[in-house]
Parts: sequence; C-alpha cells; structure tokens
Amino acid sequence: MAAVVALGTAATPSAHAADNPYERGPAPSNSSIEALRGSYSVSETRVSSLSVSGFGGGTIYYPTSTADGTFGAVVVAPGFTATQSSMAWLGPRLASQGFVVFTIDTLTTLDQPDSRGRQMLSALDYLTGQSSIRTRVDSSRLGVMGHSMGGGGTLEAAKSRPSLQAAIPLTPWNLDKTWPEVSTPTLVVGADGDTIAPVLTHAEPFYGSLPSSTDRAYLELNNATHFSPNTSNTTIAKYSISWLKRFIDNDTRYEQFLCPLPQPSLTIDEYRGNCPHNG
Repeated sequence: MAAVVALGTAATPSAHAADNPYERGPAPSNSSIEALRGSYSVSETRVSSLSVSGFGGGTIYYPTSTADGTFGAVVVAPGFTATQSSMAWLGPRLASQGFVVFTIDTLTTLDQPDSRGRQMLSALDYLTGQSSIRTRVDSSRLGVMGHSMGGGGTLEAAKSRPSLQAAIPLTPWNLDKTWPEVSTPTLVVGADGDTIAPVLTHAEPFYGSLPSSTDRAYLELNNATHFSPNTSNTTIAKYSISWLKRFIDNDTRYEQFLCPLPQPSLTIDEYRGNCPHNG
C-alpha cells in the first residue's frame, strides 16, 4: 500500500505541470511575493521611440534564462504628465517573478486614457511581433497595467481587446465611469487618500461597474495617495504578482493570496472581490 501511495505522490507534480504548461517558477509563499526580487535573473533592453509607431518606446524587462521557455507579458503605462520612469520599479520586480514587462512612454505626456489604451495595445503588438525578445513571449498570455490616466487606459485596452488575460488599473482616472464591456480579469487598485482620482468617483465605480461574470477585485490602499504606485510598494507588487500569475499564467498556486479575500491591515483599507474565481 505504501508503494502505491508513493507512486501516486510522485506522479502529482508532473500531472500538475501537464495540466498547466504556463506555470513558471517555484511554489510561492508570502515572503516570495513580497520580496523585492523573485527567482529569475532579469535583463533589460531599451526601445527607442524612433523605432516604433503607435506609442513612445520604453524598456523591456525579461527573465534572462530561456530554460523555461516563453513567458506571459504585461505592458505598463504611466499617468498624466509622467514617463516610463515613474513606473520603472515594477519592471524588474515583476520580471523576476517570471514575466516579460514593457514599461512604456506615451506619444505625449498629456495623452488621455483612450489614447493610452490604444498605445498599450500597440506596445503589446510590437512586443510580440517585432521586438528583439519576441520569441520569449507567449502572445496568447498578455496583460495591461497603468497608473492614473494609464490606469484609465488599462480599462480602455481591456474593453477593446477581450483576449487580454489580466488588467490592473492603479489609482485610475477616467471620465468614463462604467465598464460593463470588460471581460478581462481586472484588479482595480485605489488609494484612500487620493485627491486627484478619488476612489468614490473613480476606482470604486470602475470596479462596481465590471460585470459579476468577470473575475474582479478592488484593493484600496491604506494611508496612501494618488502617487503611491510611483514608488516601490510591496502591497501593490504582492497582489499584482498574484493577479498576473493567477490569470495570465493560470497558476492556481497563487489563488491562496486572493481567496479568501485579503483582510484590512496596516496597508489595506479595504478589499472586495469574487471568490472563488471563475477563470
């Protein structure tokens, strides 16, 4: 009997891997997703605005090793008057967990959310079709993130391209308050002290208007401002990594950090969402 049990135990990891060929990296823990760096060494390459069209260039961060095959990818857009440098901390932090991350500049720093959304999709198309690391990207596993007007653009991109696997608007701003067309799993991150895109008129109604059939969550940062996403933030990183892993990589090992719903803490004012997840 012991031999049968041992065989069954030994077979489990390979069966699990066969069930999900997109899984990347070791089994996660609270400390691994809160760490400044994950298990992958990271390389980066700059993309000149002169070599692309439809967006303003940027920086691609990616796992150095090709031993694990391709990776899912996410484009990160800045906010109003900002450049990619304002979101640069997310590049290596997410890439070291097993993603290709493209932090972009927009055509002008004054572009509105609908334009930023289109630019994010142009950047994804460049990443998967023309970039020097395109062979490292699985073009079927893509997501978008953005801050402020880039967060509003994240919703616009998800609305325009339902094939996206994940969207994370960070303290998002948009004049459009309702997003019933979005079917992409979406994590909306607001800040309790945001006076530029107050959660009552932005993040909360954006989240509330997402269809109940869409995997969705609302994370409100405690003691935070509109600009909290512009500097290294462990709470944003922890739940962004978990969300991207769960929905871009379909990696259910990360479900434990999202369901049951996280409770209020020193860094979390409120967290809402649907559990268990549909996808």
